[in-house]
Amino acid sequence: MRAIRTTAWAFLAVLAVAPPAPAHGFGERYDLPVPLSLWVAGAAIAVVLSFVVIGVFVRGSATAGRYPRTNLLRWRAARLLVHPGVWLAGQVVSIALLVLIVAAGVLGTQSPTRNLAPTAIWVVWWVGFAYLSALVGDVWRIVNPWSALFAFLERFVTGGSGDSRVAYPRPLGAWPAVVLFGAFAWIELVFDGRAVPAQLALITIGYSVITWAGMAIFGRSVWLCHGDPFAVAFGLLARFAPTELRVNNPRRCRQCEGECGGEEGECVNCAECFIRAPEAERELNLRPFAAGLFSAEGVSPSMAVFVLLLLASVTFDGFMATPPWSTIETTLYAAAPGTPDLKLTAVATAGLVGFAVLFVVVYRAFAGCIAMAGGQHSPSRVGRAFIFSLVPIALAYHLAHYFTYLLIQGQLAIPLVSDPFGFGWNLFGTAGFRPDIGLVDARFTWYTAVAAIVAGHIVAVYVAHVIALREFADYRAVVRSQLVMLVLMVGYTTASLGIIAQPIVESRGAG
Repeated sequence: MRAIRTTAWAFLAVLAVAPPAPAHGFGERYDLPVPLSLWVAGAAIAVVLSFVVIGVFVRGSATAGRYPRTNLLRWRAARLLVHPGVWLAGQVVSIALLVLIVAAGVLGTQSPTRNLAPTAIWVVWWVGFAYLSALVGDVWRIVNPWSALFAFLERFVTGGSGDSRVAYPRPLGAWPAVVLFGAFAWIELVFDGRAVPAQLALITIGYSVITWAGMAIFGRSVWLCHGDPFAVAFGLLARFAPTELRVNNPRRCRQCEGECGGEEGECVNCAECFIRAPEAERELNLRPFAAGLFSAEGVSPSMAVFVLLLLASVTFDGFMATPPWSTIETTLYAAAPGTPDLKLTAVATAGLVGFAVLFVVVYRAFAGCIAMAGGQHSPSRVGRAFIFSLVPIALAYHLAHYFTYLLIQGQLAIPLVSDPFGFGWNLFGTAGFRPDIGLVDARFTWYTAVAAIVAGHIVAVYVAHVIALREFADYRAVVRSQLVMLVLMVGYTTASLGIIAQPIVESRGAG
């Protein structure tokens, strides 16, 4: 993440240590014990072997349907987690933090490392909540401060009535979320002011106006499902999580304006339906990891593009730290007109857009090949059906690329809690804390990246196989379709490891 890299550079400069490498903030590079080519080949072989094992042992339409789940609400401790008072407390805290972050950005010092806003937004919120969503559950749906504040005001002003709202145009799908997430990715990766507290505060205010306007026009639940890029992104990652909120009465789902229904019309991870449902219809389920990715019911082309944009943006972030991008950037910079700053912005913007288009085109081509191999569905249906199998890959690359940022730059939150404005305060006695930049090194980062990428692709192969069992009646068609998907998985495994490796490792020999 470019914003985090900017913060890291400033932070390390303050501590007067050696300047970090552009990609992962380390002064040293890890010397691989064997050539990089062997690491990449081993990762590819692991993915291929997982395909063989999954193909042999995972069969039958029953596997492609339901998944086991245990309702945790049978225990008192779990019931406390869904108590309205607990949710309200979380929402109040999140609203207070939002106000504090904006105030710090506007009123506080403009040093990125001494102001709460950059660390809170880029490290704690964007990176931290991505992991929380994927590894715990859709917590953002509950504590989202924009949603909570709008709901409070709506109940106070109108009593919760939505009679004056405009019906959301179905053809619009999730395109508003796609456009807004694209703007967010541009700010994250291209915008020069991405680490300037005042700029972040203004962006947050602008996002707030757009979000509340969308909720006022179309309804809060509708906008969260179709227009809010972060509710959509964290919701997608939460499909991987081992927990889910579920309402087991299909009638509740049909009454939900947010169109939250899952299989058989059940409401999954819809906080609004969960709140309205009586206790007998509520479930807080423990389920297998990635179980929420099996169903692609109701996936629109715009939602498929959103998934691809999510994957493309994080991949492009890593690619920007590689020598090939430096060559491309230099070439385009020389050919572009305008001032130096304008040329750099134009080149980075072109790269981001190009990556997004490339991902859409490549996935569409593979969807066509899978459709031909399966022989039963159109490329459009296949593309929508298999799109959630890419979510574990997006999560894996997020872990590979950003986990060490969270561990290192996340420590800045400790002193900033006591001095959020950079005024020299020490509210909680932590202002004197000095982050340990040696907590992780390049070796740790490399092994974490390899493990995450290989594991993520193996899970993706499994999810795609389960989806294929549901989509194709003939098992031979399932195998043929997944051979095509395997090529995509292996190709991205090798490409992503190559991208991750270049800034942090020294390879030997041919590697």
